[in-house]
Amino acid sequence: MTSIAIVGAGPQLGLAIARTFGSRGFDVALISRNREKLGKLVDQLGAEGITAAAFPADVLDRDALTRALKDAADRFGGIDVLEYSPVGTFGSTVLTTPAELEPSHVQHEMEFQLYGAITATRAVLPAMREAGAGTLLFTTGAGSIDPVPQVGNVNAAAAALRNWVINLHKELDGTGVQAAHVGIDVSIGTPAVPGFPAARPEEISPVYWDLHATHREEAERVFSL
Repeated sequence: MTSIAIVGAGPQLGLAIARTFGSRGFDVALISRNREKLGKLVDQLGAEGITAAAFPADVLDRDALTRALKDAADRFGGIDVLEYSPVGTFGSTVLTTPAELEPSHVQHEMEFQLYGAITATRAVLPAMREAGAGTLLFTTGAGSIDPVPQVGNVNAAAAALRNWVINLHKELDGTGVQAAHVGIDVSIGTPAVPGFPAARPEEISPVYWDLHATHREEAERVFSL
């Protein structure tokens, strides 16, 4: 049996990714802060015939995140795919333009996006390298590639995450472990800004399966309409 751990799981993209992999026989570990919301997702997936379990943890609590992933690996006999997606939830209540940035504005986002991703990866990568197989997928908004001034602090941290993922892809080349970045250049579900394109989560989630199952040589995929 194979399994996927989704860090930052929620009722939109996280649920769609869970369905995409779960419908292909994957067990699903769901990780986010809210135990009650995770429970609802587990029940929803279970009603669809997908085996899922909740492992509540805050990505800002590195020890708790590491424990959650270790518990998921114990429950499902290992983690074959990690998906880390802080997309759709800003780690800071302050959205700041580049000229107005203070170091603290970026630091919080770095903790949320880059450091959380590094922590999650360190929890699962050793076993993947030992097995010579595995997939690491990381999601940002497309501001990591083409930044938007209104969210300068979020974009700066997302760009750092993207840089690290692409570098990780290079390091893991030839090991059997794939690392890739997914940049989402649309609003998910409801448009965040009038006139900005939006896509349903189930339109986006096949990208993750394609990177895992077919195009393992790719370091990055940008979803846009």
